[in-house]
Amino acid sequence: MIITKENRRTIYENLFKEGVLVAKKDYNAPKHEELDVPNLQVIKAMQSLTSRGLVKTQFSWQWYYYTLTAEGVEYLREWLHLPNEIVPSTHKRAARPPRPATVRPGGGEGAYRAPRGGDRDDYRKKEGGAPGDYRPSFAGVGRGAPRE
Repeated sequence: MIITKENRRTIYENLFKEGVLVAKKDYNAPKHEELDVPNLQVIKAMQSLTSRGLVKTQFSWQWYYYTLTAEGVEYLREWLHLPNEIVPSTHKRAARPPRPATVRPGGGEGAYRAPRGGDRDDYRKKEGGAPGDYRPSFAGVGRGAPRE
């Protein structure tokens, strides 16, 4: 499909900026939900990138989900003439604040903690069970009933 360079640039810039792109499976839609480009052109441009292995496609509930691969980042960086410092937002590492040092109640790191006993020890004891001479009888019920 012939896509104008202006529309292709708009699609590629949005894909590179976000790192992901979604498109509804509606080939007759006059324009994409986020971009001012016909939806069919967005789907076909992404299909082209998918066939070259630059984008991974996931389809669910009548929506296409496109995710940029590492090779796709390099290709779009070259196509859009961008420096290596600029990366998609999905490839940026979120800076997490350091966790505050907290002291556990009841001791430090190497303090001994007794194992949790609970009721399991009592459950496994053999005392107080059925007497040794107990023989259960299932005769007369189901298929094990004696024949008359």
